[in-house]
Amino acid sequence: MEYIAVLAPSVVVGLIFWFAMKSIFNADKSERQAEARAQEEANLRNQGPAPEGPAAK
Repeated sequence: MEYIAVLAPSVVVGLIFWFAMKSIFNADKSERQAEARAQEEANLRNQGPAPEGPAAK
């Protein structure tokens, strides 16, 4: 029983740290995905339709 009392605080702090890091990495991953989507949309908007006629060359 003494071992549980000695190890429990370290295990609890370790679990809290693990959940915090997992949440940070998930937030970063979703932020990167949103940034990639926004960048792709901006690139498509800036590309626009191809110009036509002799002035296009």
